[in-house]
Amino acid sequence: MTEFPELICAYVLDGKGLGTTLDWPKVNTWTADQGPIWVHLDCTHENTDAWLREHSGLDTFVIDGLMADESRPRCDDYDDGTLLVLRGVNLNPGAEPEDMVSIRMWIEADRVISTRFRRLMAVEDVRQQLSSGKGPVSTGHLVARLAASLTERMSPVIENLSDQLMGLEDKLIGIDGGETLDMRAVRYELIDCRRVAIALRRYINPQRDALARLAQFEEMWLDDRIKGRLRETVDRVTRIVEELDEIRERAAVVQDELINRISQRMEKTMYVLTVVATVMLPLGFLTGLLGINVGGMPGAESPWAFWFVCAGLVGLVVIEIWIMRRFKWI
Repeated sequence: MTEFPELICAYVLDGKGLGTTLDWPKVNTWTADQGPIWVHLDCTHENTDAWLREHSGLDTFVIDGLMADESRPRCDDYDDGTLLVLRGVNLNPGAEPEDMVSIRMWIEADRVISTRFRRLMAVEDVRQQLSSGKGPVSTGHLVARLAASLTERMSPVIENLSDQLMGLEDKLIGIDGGETLDMRAVRYELIDCRRVAIALRRYINPQRDALARLAQFEEMWLDDRIKGRLRETVDRVTRIVEELDEIRERAAVVQDELINRISQRMEKTMYVLTVVATVMLPLGFLTGLLGINVGGMPGAESPWAFWFVCAGLVGLVVIEIWIMRRFKWI
């Protein structure tokens, strides 16, 4: 298939779990009596759009849906097929998981045409299953497998996000009065955690609605068994959405606790500064008064006057501290 870079893969399903690979010439000469076909295309190649418009037989609005740059998960039913858009976490090297990758599918009873802009690991899972003889046996089964694989690969990302938040909770709960904590680092980590949760939920929630709507369609390629698989996937996606909601709520609690810790630290610092300023204020007044250059300053000629003043200032500090302790200010 290297001669046709726009064609990622194409399989004819034998109905027993095995898929036969096809190249472009065989795809173009395929007929329904050969078995259900799955054609997976790369939208980044200009030949993909040309083939869809010239050889696929699809309507223009369907092709536009398959080639759209940005798309949210959705499910639209038409007279001759179904347009389904799903998203999965981005597990490509160097990518952020929350930068979710989309797959767009046109589904008919004996044909599935799917497109993508970036590599999706769930597609690779299904391809391996077809190569080993344990793949989907029909177009409906193919869609259910892809949806299940997309959902399955979301779970570790959500678990890692939950563990990251739990680590922040442990940091804040485990800290005591004498222990220091890098509040700035915790704050940035918390912001990143909330950002990821919000970005994931933005696409996963509508994906749940799209799959739930698909499971309600009455199509030839949707039998009761496939609908059951789709409903199971919907339940798993629902749990993921609930986990994301829980993560967001826990993150809000952690943020409140972080704000309290920062406020307590600021209050403690202001308290120390206030005590020091209170102690030093009378001392500063006296030393300023004794430092004026006017005649008649007492003790100016005495060699012991400086030490008497120092002793008096120390005594004044002791009296101030005693008064503060008496009124429980310190």
